Amino acid sequence: MTQTLTPAQLLPADLPTGLLINGEWTAGSTGWTIPVLNPATGEEIATIADAAPSDAVAALDAACAAGPAWAATAPRQRGEILRRAFDEVTRRKDDFARLMTIEMGKPLAEAYGEVTYGAEFLRWFSEEAVRINGRYGSNPEGTGRMVVSKRPVGPAYLITPWNFPLAMATRKIGPALAAGCPVIVKPATNTPLTTLLLAQVMIECGVPAGVVNVITSSSASSITKPLLADPRLRKLSFTGSTPVGVRLLADAAPNVLKTSMELGGNAPFLVFEDADIDAAVTGAMTAKFRNIGQACTAANRFIVHASVSDEFVAKVTARVQEMKVGNGLDEGVTIGPLIDGGAVDSTNELVADALSNGASVTVGGNRIERPGFFYAPTVLRDVQPGTRLLKEEIFGPVLGVSTFETEDEAVAMANDTEYGLMSYAYTRDLARGHRLIDSLETGMMALNTGLVSNAAAPFGGVKASGLGREGSVEGIEEYLETKYTLIPV
Repeated sequence: MTQTLTPAQLLPADLPTGLLINGEWTAGSTGWTIPVLNPATGEEIATIADAAPSDAVAALDAACAAGPAWAATAPRQRGEILRRAFDEVTRRKDDFARLMTIEMGKPLAEAYGEVTYGAEFLRWFSEEAVRINGRYGSNPEGTGRMVVSKRPVGPAYLITPWNFPLAMATRKIGPALAAGCPVIVKPATNTPLTTLLLAQVMIECGVPAGVVNVITSSSASSITKPLLADPRLRKLSFTGSTPVGVRLLADAAPNVLKTSMELGGNAPFLVFEDADIDAAVTGAMTAKFRNIGQACTAANRFIVHASVSDEFVAKVTARVQEMKVGNGLDEGVTIGPLIDGGAVDSTNELVADALSNGASVTVGGNRIERPGFFYAPTVLRDVQPGTRLLKEEIFGPVLGVSTFETEDEAVAMANDTEYGLMSYAYTRDLARGHRLIDSLETGMMALNTGLVSNAAAPFGGVKASGLGREGSVEGIEEYLETKYTLIPV
């Protein structure tokens, strides 16, 4: 059934739209606003505050003032606040799911999945807060005792992307707060509303004033540069494109900031001749089309053994033909809109380049002329070397297939990229699977499955895909410093 209420009418009644600084919601020093659009219609659904550089500095002032007391708060108490936030986000799953669909476009069923995934970071790090351990022991000479302890790194600046507005916020806020760090969060202006609602929930769950601050701005650089230049800031965590990440690393260098970078991806999806093709097709549908293909972990390059390529393409094409495109709020929709018109243009250009270089379309291959920003789910076969599709991150619902003959050739094709975030492989050969763990140059790998994300698993990449890890036991280490003390005996 199609929703009868408008998207604006479906927004939570308590949804804040201002800046959160020192526990108070404010319109900011400029009084200017930024429109937030529904990508399924292109219509404005809300306006949010537009921060000036002075607002960013005020947020850092608040974080610095709140930091010592938060670091001194008992780990159990920090954990209990995060656990209450997990419970409240879970209780309000309908509000969060609808909100993400309205501002980002993902189908409602996927939005509910993100609520579960995103909330889990709050629960996971509520448990990790009480497991920040050091060690104690004699030095090798026996002349003293070595105490190794962990302490919070200090105020952290967290920049989150638009494609997973809840999970990317909780994946950074959770470990920072568990470690004892106050934060300034800058959500993407395409999808700020989910983060603003999350911040409101965290205040209600007992986060002290100044520990979580949220600033939104139409000019990311204008508020980011003064923060990175301020020596009081001690941590930067960014999720986004590699070019932006490189610039941020340069800006963070003068103050030697501790940095985490989760950057671009160009994930290969390998299908070997011995693979269970039906399972590979099911995995491909998840790895490629989840979130409308707008994920850094999305399978970008389908590298399929020549002997099974026809079968794989035929079965994937049939599955894609069954997909329903539309507003993610409508029943049965499996492919929603892309985030904006630029994303549609970029996707269309990549497909056109592939076709001009010898690929052919089995389904889709066109933008959809309707209100909003839609592109038809697409399958391309015979994608040739040198095609842009094989070098650039797609961030759209396009599945392009190339073929190989030998395992060595497949691995070489998979590693022929500057990126190294995620890889997928389907094979029944256990020995080959173990070889691929070593030979594929990625920080994460899915063997005979299309989905690996989990709050308990370390998320991150190698090469141009980033630095550091989020989630798991590694995630909290990104917000801690190690201190060594020697006690003579």
